[in-house]
This record gives sequence, structure tokens and C-alpha cells, in this order.
Amino acid sequence: MTMKSLFKILALLLAVVVGQNVVAQRRVTPVNTPATATQPVNENRQPRDSMDRAGMQKFRDDKGNVVYLDTITGREIVDSSSMAKVPPMIYPLVFDATVGVDVGTPLMRALGQSHGVSGVQFMVNLHNRYIPVFEVGMGEAHSTPAYNNFTYKSKLSPYFKLGLNYNFLYNSNPQYQAFAGVRYGISPFKWTLTDATVDNTYWGDETPMAFPEVKATAGYFEMLFGLKVMVYKNLSMGWSVNYRAVMHQSPVTHGKAWYIPGYGTTGSPLGAAVTLYYTIPLNRQRSEKNLTDNEK
Repeated sequence: MTMKSLFKILALLLAVVVGQNVVAQRRVTPVNTPATATQPVNENRQPRDSMDRAGMQKFRDDKGNVVYLDTITGREIVDSSSMAKVPPMIYPLVFDATVGVDVGTPLMRALGQSHGVSGVQFMVNLHNRYIPVFEVGMGEAHSTPAYNNFTYKSKLSPYFKLGLNYNFLYNSNPQYQAFAGVRYGISPFKWTLTDATVDNTYWGDETPMAFPEVKATAGYFEMLFGLKVMVYKNLSMGWSVNYRAVMHQSPVTHGKAWYIPGYGTTGSPLGAAVTLYYTIPLNRQRSEKNLTDNEK
């Protein structure tokens, strides 16, 4: 091989190397540096959302949603990823204890109602959301229903109820509640029918009858909706309406009871109650701190 041929080969190799370098320089390869890796990424950016959340103030609104505030323009952006989340409970586990007295039934008795006495409720407020309830009371009846030929009597007897309320306003002012609840009640009682008459169609007269005292035990279910509002400091008033149904009752030969203590008359599934409450605050300072922190 001559020197001339060798120079031609070296020139060709040099041209190939230079060409490859030029092509490589025209390629753009993204590089993740430490600076770019730490930049905030707005995953919830909308097409018309030109604001970057870096440097914005973050807080929660009264519904528990995360909101970003641009301190320069005053514009607010709700974090859509937080809207599907259940708002956190801001009150402590054991928030307060309450005693409630049924004042509606004594008022109705004073206005002429022929049955019922009164009851007392004991409640513990958990997170201002779940409220276990225990109720104990007394009931009796002495009635001659209109258009009926008998007198129903039920001696003074106790009743017991156990249940739970759910407060829909659990992250709001605890002195006001809108709640739904369920109850199971049971009562052992005695009842009689007197002054009953049976028509004698053959002789055209009436035969008086009386039934002996009957011992019975009845269990029933209640579903209720109600409101509770503050009247003065720790005193509150509550109103509720309920739907009820008898679940079981002792079998007797003379029929079923007309009145059940704590339940009312068996002729209607609907009822209502008015209650006076006294609340004993527990962990009040801690709950006020949580409420303040939540509003930041």
C-alpha cells in the first residue's frame, strides 16, 4: 500500500467521526438534575389555571376542603383531590356528657292526654358525631277511647331504651345539632280492660264484662330525626319525630295491649318528643384549640 492510499483511508475515517459528532449534537436528551427534581408539580392544574401553588397559603374551609390562596391576587383554588375525602373530626373523643328530661309528655298529660309519664336520657358525645343514648322512664295509662265500649288501665311501669344518635353537624358549633337516631326499647307492664260490654242481639240488652289483669313484656324499635339548640349556656331544647314498631310482645288470650310504656299507643307508628337538656362540658379547651387550628 502506497503512502497516498494510506492518507486517503485516514481522511475517510476522520470524515466519518466528525459526521457522527455533528449528528449527536443535534439530538436533545432531557436531563433530570437535582434542581428540576425538586420543582413543585401541580397535578390538579386546569386548562385555565395559570397559578402555581408554590408559595401559596394553604388552609381548610368549613367543609374540610383544602384551599390554596394566592396572597397577591386574592384568588382561591380548591384542591379537587381533597374534596372526595371525609373531613377530619376536630373534636376530641369524649367531648361532653348530657342529661335530657322528657318535658313533652307531662305537658300533654296536663292538656288532657290519658297516657304517659316521663323519662330521663343519659348521653355521651363522642367526637361531637356519635352519641350513645340510654333512657329510663315510667309510663301508665287510664283511658276510655272515644267510640269504644271499654276502659283501658295500665299501672305505673318502667321502660328502658338503648340507642345511638348521629350528629350531621359534627364539625360545627356543638351547641347545635341535627341528628338521626335509632332505639331499642323494652318494658314489663300490666294492663286490664274494664267496663266492657257485649251486645245481646236476641234479648236486646248489653252484658258487662271485665278482663283480669294481664302481665306482659313488649320490645320495640324506634327511628328518629331531631334538632337540638342552645337556650342558655349549658341548657338546650330538643325536638324529634319518630317512627316506631313493636318487635315482640307477650302472647295473651285477651289480645294485645293498647298502650306500652315508653312506646305510646299501638294504634299509630308515629310519635314526637320535646326534651330539655343539660350538658356537662368535657375537654372544652382542647376542642376549642382544634377548632381554631382547623380554621387556619
